[in-house]
Amino acid sequence: MSPESKKLFNIIILGVSFMFIFTAFQTCGNIAQTVITNLNNTDFHGSGYTSMSIIYGVFSASNLISPSVVAIVGPQLSMVVSGVFYSLYIAVFIQPATWAFYAASVFIGIAAAVLWTAQGNCLTLNSDENTIGRNSGVFWALLQSSLFFGNLYIYFAWQGKTRISESDRRTVFIALTVISLVGTVLFFLIRKQEDTKPPGEGDSANEILGDSSSAQNKMMRAVAAFKKSIKLSFTKEILLLSVTTAYTGLELTFFSGVYGTCIGAVNRFGSEEKSLIGLSGIFIGVGEILGGGLFGLLSKNNRFGRNPVVMLGIVVHFIAFYLIFFNMPNDAPIAPMEGTDDVAYMIP
Repeated sequence: MSPESKKLFNIIILGVSFMFIFTAFQTCGNIAQTVITNLNNTDFHGSGYTSMSIIYGVFSASNLISPSVVAIVGPQLSMVVSGVFYSLYIAVFIQPATWAFYAASVFIGIAAAVLWTAQGNCLTLNSDENTIGRNSGVFWALLQSSLFFGNLYIYFAWQGKTRISESDRRTVFIALTVISLVGTVLFFLIRKQEDTKPPGEGDSANEILGDSSSAQNKMMRAVAAFKKSIKLSFTKEILLLSVTTAYTGLELTFFSGVYGTCIGAVNRFGSEEKSLIGLSGIFIGVGEILGGGLFGLLSKNNRFGRNPVVMLGIVVHFIAFYLIFFNMPNDAPIAPMEGTDDVAYMIP
């Protein structure tokens, strides 16, 4: 296999691995609070919303140290270990315990930071300036398809159900755990790619995260990675970008954990309310794929720069959230197991 074919093979395996892991994890996030609300176990007092806040809070903080971890361990092993923690978090729902649920939330927050840092490093090592666009597109197309497959399973598995039984829960989460583990095992197929750029021509990611046989060199790279992360955090560009990033974090949390819960709690949807959680996730996935393609084309072919694309995105967000506000009852996110019979400003 030629070096170029080997790199493309690695990118495809990387994308397929993430597709499996996030088919499981994003589906889990979409249905977690609904499942928790339907639990009969009075010893369990966890909250899907609290879990999400722990995950993303720890994720945010761990991004400062994740480059150092990847520098010492290497990108492949970092992704494998992170994938195991993703699988453990999903497996907690098979037989939920409050302490295990929140402990897993902390560990998956750390694992997420390491996983995404290692993914960026792997993508960089297997790309050059001529192939980075293609490789990024291949990876993101495979990743975004994860929303479609996982939620399609939920749509058919929960069709006609108004309540999620223990058997339903276990079946779904055993399947999702297996899917996540398959993605984790696939990381082992990624072939080691040495950085072949001459000294001085490597980019910052390779300078920080590149392979090194010397333990002392790895430790020096880890320290350098941490210092660079701290320094980068206080640059003008990152501080300005953090405002937008904070908003996208709120939006991500809403569509990946809150909106599905709202849909599953609205009794006016009838016997299809639980399966509609999966259908919503499918359409979110379709929207991500279509939106990514449309906005990518607009950015590439737009002589006015990125501003019109950003403005179009804002308009789309206003429409989407106005429709949700108009359709979802106020108590839908925190409705009890019986759901809510309330109506917003239209019949759901």
